[in-house]
Amino acid sequence: MKQKFLMFATVAFMGLGIYSCQKEAGPVEENSAIPESVLTAIGKAGFSTENVVRDGSGYIVEGDIYIDDNHLRTQPGWFTMSIAQTEQYRTTNLVTGLPRVITVAVNTKLPNAYEGVGGYVDQALARFNAENLQIRFQLVNGAADITLVNANGSYLASAGFPSGGDPFNQVKVNSRSLNGQPANTIVSVIAHELGHCIGFRHTDYMDRSYSCGGSPTNEGASTVGAVLIPGTPSGPDPNSWMLACIGGGVNRPFNANDKAALNYLY
Repeated sequence: MKQKFLMFATVAFMGLGIYSCQKEAGPVEENSAIPESVLTAIGKAGFSTENVVRDGSGYIVEGDIYIDDNHLRTQPGWFTMSIAQTEQYRTTNLVTGLPRVITVAVNTKLPNAYEGVGGYVDQALARFNAENLQIRFQLVNGAADITLVNANGSYLASAGFPSGGDPFNQVKVNSRSLNGQPANTIVSVIAHELGHCIGFRHTDYMDRSYSCGGSPTNEGASTVGAVLIPGTPSGPDPNSWMLACIGGGVNRPFNANDKAALNYLY
């Protein structure tokens, strides 16, 4: 997540702010240096072509979503799942083999507060497990389906999407940038990235300014279509755990629409 501060008050480091996800990238190419053919492929895959950065063997799009070159070449397309005017989206690649236990490990380079029973990661997993889904998350030591690792730089967190029926295997967390935030804010950030790992896109996909402020920005049109979740309201969805940006000190547990989306998929 890339930091964007709202100057509601003088703050020393974190304080009140708006944070949006972005992959930690080290040296990156600016959007203008990325071949037009790549930008076209990204657009056809249903992602925004604005502010794309090169990261190793792939690209960072929409602030915190990692897609690799192989993924772009296969062009699987994307389905959408609509919730009211602010919408919940998923990719066509979901976790399969349900019911299923997804194991999660915490790299020892993350602070102790992230580890163990009752730690930040465990609290994030508990939010999903409380919904009695066909996927359950289990905190383990050692090899796991998803590993949380420490990140450096000006980024808060990042993750990718499922592949081959498995969740994306890594969440990067910049614990130094999150230091000083309440536990529930950090837990919400982790839960957000885990949402990407199992196939969710941003709730305000059609207009990031809904949660991030600034000019209206559409993250990109889907190439496949929409799957509407029955029974969702007609108004905006201001508290979804998958909104692109989160304010400093904000807690985002699953709201009613989030729960409908989770139960629809899993």
